[in-house]
Amino acid sequence: MDVTPTAVRQSSSPAEDEIFAALASPVRREVLRLLRERGPQSVQDLASCFSMARPSFSEHLRVLREAGLVSERRDGRRRLYRLEPVPLVRVRDWLDPYERFWRDRLSALRHLLDDTDTGTGGRPHDSGSGPRTDQDEEKP
Repeated sequence: MDVTPTAVRQSSSPAEDEIFAALASPVRREVLRLLRERGPQSVQDLASCFSMARPSFSEHLRVLREAGLVSERRDGRRRLYRLEPVPLVRVRDWLDPYERFWRDRLSALRHLLDDTDTGTGGRPHDSGSGPRTDQDEEKP
């Protein structure tokens, strides 16, 4: 039984779902990071960075490939994997409204705090709990 709300099912495409599912795994995110930083890598080079069985690692590469996040090219007997950044544009587009939301919220908070400080002449509120000096004593 599908419990996904109708609005959610209509707002995301199967390709988006595959991309987000691929990015859900820390192993796959690390593979993408390695490819981003080091450029195209052979399966052997990538797999050497992880302590897992080769079939398990190959499954991670398959998921990334099917989501369009990596491409595979044969070089003789080796298979080289390369980062495909275009699908990540969908992730960025999905995140943009949330980034704007938080930027607006933090901006509103900053303005509120600035207004509060302005109300006290720009000085922090005195709680009266600091050490007293002779000058603080009342004079008769």
